[in-house]
Amino acid sequence: MKLSQEKKDKITEQILSFLFHIYPKSKFTSEIAREIARDEEFVKAIMLGLKEKTLVTNIRKNPQGVFYSRRIRWRISNNAYDSYNQ
Repeated sequence: MKLSQEKKDKITEQILSFLFHIYPKSKFTSEIAREIARDEEFVKAIMLGLKEKTLVTNIRKNPQGVFYSRRIRWRISNNAYDSYNQ
């Protein structure tokens, strides 16, 4: 089933709203997918698109500085947060 661009935009808005409300915390792709009740692969594709637009940033290391091998944490970018906050 193919989603319309309008529906994808609404899902993107849900993701950005969620990340805005938890700022400056970050969440894994799976946690974001669970929060908005969507498939993880679909959410990952959207997140990568948002990263290209510099609306989100990915975190590839855990708090101890060790790289995640298969997971990515996401948070809203500082510029996007400032824009939403106004």
